Amino acid sequence: MDYIDSPEHIAWLRAEGQRLLLFARAAKVPEGFANLDAQGRLPPAAVAETMNTARMTHSFALAHIQGVPGCLALVEHGVQALRGPLCDATHGGWFAHPQGQGGDDKAAYLHAFVALAASSAVVADAAGAQGLLVDAIRVIEERFWSEEEGALRESFSRDWQQSQAYRGANSNMHATEAFLALADVTGDKVWLERALRIAQRLIHTHAAANDYRVIEHFDAHWQPVRDYNQNKPADHFRPYGTTPGHAFEWSRLLLHLEAAGQLAGLTMPDWLLEGARGLFASACRHAWNIDGAPGIVYTLDWENQPVVHERLHWVHAEACASAAALLRRSGEPSYQRWYRYFWDFIDTYFIDRAAGSWHHELDPANQPAATIWAGKPDLYHAYQALLLPTLPLAPSLATGLARNVTKR
Repeated sequence: MDYIDSPEHIAWLRAEGQRLLLFARAAKVPEGFANLDAQGRLPPAAVAETMNTARMTHSFALAHIQGVPGCLALVEHGVQALRGPLCDATHGGWFAHPQGQGGDDKAAYLHAFVALAASSAVVADAAGAQGLLVDAIRVIEERFWSEEEGALRESFSRDWQQSQAYRGANSNMHATEAFLALADVTGDKVWLERALRIAQRLIHTHAAANDYRVIEHFDAHWQPVRDYNQNKPADHFRPYGTTPGHAFEWSRLLLHLEAAGQLAGLTMPDWLLEGARGLFASACRHAWNIDGAPGIVYTLDWENQPVVHERLHWVHAEACASAAALLRRSGEPSYQRWYRYFWDFIDTYFIDRAAGSWHHELDPANQPAATIWAGKPDLYHAYQALLLPTLPLAPSLATGLARNVTKR
């Protein structure tokens, strides 16, 4: 029996998931979910955020589907927030904060997470989820999806009249994840076809020609902008250079896409597996233990030298999920070894057994830090990493969990 399927490991994954869920419940605020500090408390001025609300709604939906008591009410709270104070009742779409506090631009990244949350809430049979799903699909199709480009446009002004002359891999990566979920809950293969077009552009065209390093930033004509944010290298969502964590994330998404297409009766291209292997290998080769200390650095320059040495929790969570996906797909022992390396690192450095949850950031010496991410606002990456290894590559998480529960 493989380590990944051992009863002891599965029990550990479930126990750690329960610990994360217990910590995350405190993020609830009247208008959605806000960011918790390092001790699991809400800061005095805590404000709901659409990104966190959508991710929490999705995560609690997964927990409810598994049978974790008390989570359905949290899912429905998130749905109500996304249909209420976080949405733009005048122009449609979603703000980053309630009623546009702190800026009212409409970002593809946020809308992809709203679609993901809606799809998971539908599977969880949460009140209001179907209406949220209809709204999310309409906005994506009418505003963000470009049939000509085969990808999402990046962002718009509140009234949709002005668009940003930028195209991003990050928003389209999360759109790929959301589209896999939308295909499952709607039964419409067009979402798989769209996800494949995104992956074709960003991975098969650009990353494959770049030693499987993901190019993150493009102009409006999809020409790479390699010096983007060179003066702001540690940006939360658009850092300079390459982001190894996204290579891991894309690696598993390609395998989910391949499996989902096959499940739907589509003929899927061979480059999906080839790309998944290449992305994983490139990220491990260039970013793991690259600066003399254990762990995966946040970013690299175009000569594969570390730029931001901090270790982020989500990067390592995605590395685990990617290794698990490649192990499921290939059965090759090397991926099981990587899977164990990554979990051992997380267990040693990221899991906070004193204050709860995981440290979100470590400094180059692997000590807790907060220069990029303060507090512990995110459940999504860590919780998914604990669920994905136990499931087939398709269907997507919420639907897969529901089918798994039905079988038991």
